[in-house]
Amino acid sequence: MQAGGVAADWTSRRIRVRGLVQAVGFRPHVWRLARKLGLSGSVANDGEGVIVHASGSRAALDAFERRIVAEAPPLARVETVESVAEPARDFTDFVILSSAGGEIATGIVPDAATCPECLAELTDRADRRHGYAFGNCTHCGPRMSIIRAIPYDRVNTSMAAFAMCDACRAEYEDPENRRFHAQPTACPDCGPRLWLEGLGAEAKEPVAETARLLRNGKIAAIKGLGGFHLSCDARNAEAVHELRRRKARDAKPFALMARTVAGIARYCHVDAAAADLLASPAAPIVLLPIRADAPALPEALAHGQDHLGFMLPYTPLHHLLLDAFDGVLVMTSGNRSDEPQVTGNDEARERLLGLADTLLMHDRDIVNRVDDSVMALDGEGPVLMRRARGFAPAPVVVSEALAGKGSILAMGGELKATFCMMRDRQAVLSQHIGDLEDMGAHDDYRRMLELFREIYRFEPDAIAVDLHPEYLSTKLGKAMAEELGVPLVEVPHHHAHMASCMAEQGIEGACHAIVLDGLGMGADGTLWGGEVLRGDAEQSERIAGLPAVALPGGAAAMKQPWRNLVAHLRHAFGADWRDHAAPLTRHLPNDMAVCTVEQMIAQGLNSPTCSSAGRVFDAVSAAVGIHADAIGHEAQAAMELEALARPFADESGYVFPLDDLGKMWRAIAADLASQIEPGVIAARFHAGLAGAFVEALRASGGAGRVILSGGVLQNRVLRQNLSRQLRAAGLEPVNHRLVPANDGGLSLGQAVTAAQVLGRDKTR
Repeated sequence: MQAGGVAADWTSRRIRVRGLVQAVGFRPHVWRLARKLGLSGSVANDGEGVIVHASGSRAALDAFERRIVAEAPPLARVETVESVAEPARDFTDFVILSSAGGEIATGIVPDAATCPECLAELTDRADRRHGYAFGNCTHCGPRMSIIRAIPYDRVNTSMAAFAMCDACRAEYEDPENRRFHAQPTACPDCGPRLWLEGLGAEAKEPVAETARLLRNGKIAAIKGLGGFHLSCDARNAEAVHELRRRKARDAKPFALMARTVAGIARYCHVDAAAADLLASPAAPIVLLPIRADAPALPEALAHGQDHLGFMLPYTPLHHLLLDAFDGVLVMTSGNRSDEPQVTGNDEARERLLGLADTLLMHDRDIVNRVDDSVMALDGEGPVLMRRARGFAPAPVVVSEALAGKGSILAMGGELKATFCMMRDRQAVLSQHIGDLEDMGAHDDYRRMLELFREIYRFEPDAIAVDLHPEYLSTKLGKAMAEELGVPLVEVPHHHAHMASCMAEQGIEGACHAIVLDGLGMGADGTLWGGEVLRGDAEQSERIAGLPAVALPGGAAAMKQPWRNLVAHLRHAFGADWRDHAAPLTRHLPNDMAVCTVEQMIAQGLNSPTCSSAGRVFDAVSAAVGIHADAIGHEAQAAMELEALARPFADESGYVFPLDDLGKMWRAIAADLASQIEPGVIAARFHAGLAGAFVEALRASGGAGRVILSGGVLQNRVLRQNLSRQLRAAGLEPVNHRLVPANDGGLSLGQAVTAAQVLGRDKTR
């Protein structure tokens, strides 16, 4: 019916939909719904999201607005729907219009795992996409990894290089088809193709040949969605050891991929919550407890761990490969240890061909590197350990009180780097980029920052950085602030951790926090790492914490746990510490090395002090004989100490005050002398450390909600101990869920803090 029709209640509305509503089939969803309800008008994408002009009866328009959200496509995330009346318009039909420009306020949708419909086509011999490694639709497939600009149209992605065939074009232009405006849509006749280089290069069936090589103990580099993986047969100990040797990755656990949830359940306990996570559109790596009755897998997959990191196939290529291989594959990032994941074909030929025996390649460019996300589960829900594919860069929506003060660019930290762009209530975090000490990660950080600013047309009103002046992210942020002529806000490291958790959980006003990590610059200019804080999103004060203990050798103390043990024993017992700590010294190196470290501490040579919870974990690990000499990756000793403690979760903790760890060391020494099992000692330490922090919080007047943040809080045994003991004390623990507790979440906290500072300054 036209606007001038006979119905008395005929009217027109302009409806604005914001959120993740592009590249998810939202326009055809609106189109189909409007036609069902007898509406006329139009729908289009633009820089702000989706814009709808609709005419019809008031009842139909009311139902339309409700059902736009209630029946939204599976990948859509509607944040706001704004509807205003507009003059009656002479629509004769409901149509889908081409995308328009404008101010960018919509988001980039994360890459999504293969949907059930596309998977069914992949295995249907009668379907034209049977066995095709690049099938997708509006419900799944590449998004973030291929986009160059917004609006999300094919011309702005790496799929612009592939001209659609007639059959794909017909699907693409049909609003009734789930591939309507699915920008990466393709088929064997017109889309990306696969081939092998290196061993098996002449094979006509690249996937089948790759599976054969993997079964024969070879290593393959596989180009995936957001980067290359290095893969081998996870059941073949020789292949696993060889991959570690080539990759120069001595001990860090490998990620695994199995074809089905049932296949994973042969090796790990998979409850309903874990199964849902594994099979979700994000398809993350999920840390799962190893079954006692599991078929044997090489210890080298995850040495000293009681969990394995499993994921399901999340692209058609992965499904084809796992079907052909019929087993469990290692799927670790395609790089040498600590370097960024390889994304380009030429780069793979140069950097991976020596690590892998064969390269399974394709010709769809990866525009943006996106690592696999990592998640764990505790008794209260999922916890993000690394936020990347499937989650980034979906925005975190913060409360009105924490945002709306201007456009903030936050630069994050040095390790597990991310950056954050916050405008209004939308905080867009980049994917996990890596450690900026690596030149490749640093270059990637700068490139991604430039791309995001261009895509979102983002001009900051202020730039937030970590307080540590030597962080590369801090130096870059200072230079940008000076270049752009905008204020610079320096945020203490541990306050940023606190503010990050507050932001994602929507907590406003004053609260307390327990922040535990390796180290970070504190508000007083010294290195912190184990604090009780009191404050709000803008600022906080330290009201209790671990004692400041020397880090003999600085960075060397991060890699050699025995150094921390010497420093802690000397701090606790004084210069004659050997007379008090005999059982604790069994795993120390020769006297000459120990004496050298003692001299460094006594003379203050390269021995800054730090109240680091991470270094306490290293010291206790060394005392019970876990990697006392050296660790192969960050937190290796602490992770193994956690695994040792888990079976003894009911143990009572050592009792000691937070500012006197000597009592803890005496208790550990007594247990060692009595030959108490190391796992029991580990459990008593975890519970005791939690108790010391809870008691310090109570003694300082802590009440209400307590934020738990910092990288050490990714230790689930410690976090669960803290949560349980806080509740027993009448306090409410608040944990991270949406962003990592480690430095991957710092940029969100920095952005929120800077917004508060900017808002305060504007009101003066």
